[in-house]
Amino acid sequence: MRLRRFLRAESGTTMVEFAIAISLFLLIFFAVLDFGRLAYNWVMAEKAMQTAVRIAAVRPAVCRDVPQTNMRADVTEGRYPAGTICRQQQGLCLAQPPATCTLDQANPLSPVAVATASEIWRTIRPLLPDNATNANVLLRYQFDEQLGFLGGPYTPLITAELVGTGTQNGTFRDFRFTFVTPLSALAAAAGANSTNGVPGEGATIPFPAVSATIPAEDLNLGGRG
Repeated sequence: MRLRRFLRAESGTTMVEFAIAISLFLLIFFAVLDFGRLAYNWVMAEKAMQTAVRIAAVRPAVCRDVPQTNMRADVTEGRYPAGTICRQQQGLCLAQPPATCTLDQANPLSPVAVATASEIWRTIRPLLPDNATNANVLLRYQFDEQLGFLGGPYTPLITAELVGTGTQNGTFRDFRFTFVTPLSALAAAAGANSTNGVPGEGATIPFPAVSATIPAEDLNLGGRG
């Protein structure tokens, strides 16, 4: 009879229902907070990359091996004088290999390059996620024969990109977004930030790709950028 009374008893059911409901509510609430942070950081990071590439476009190159002038691809070619637009003849201007570096890898032999990297980082730092450093901002200078003229200032396409840690083969991993609410424990259990299926320390997910590209300006050879 005691067992039957225990099975029919309803005292305490409200607390059980409340525990289930509050757990679901808190899970949704924390998810809104963290993914709201993700959206906010994404928008601000896009603005940061736009600002970074704009500064780089009007300053001397940050990376090594970026030439200052457009050289002739064929030194024996005399039909096109200096001043000829590079796109007028395919292969007229010497195609330069891309030059890539992060802000912490600014050309140490050029004080101006180091100063430009410092200016970029100082300007965009407040816009980036808290775990970002100057090693996470990549600059790429890439030749484009549609830009510039023979013998004139080298005007590559410049890209600023938010990246993660570098690898031994010269590529970069994705930048990671870190959860700060208890949702991180659930994400870690689901495999976030895992290596071979083993959860890592702290739950993270890949940050959305963020980059901005604009052509350089020949004003960057001036004394004031």
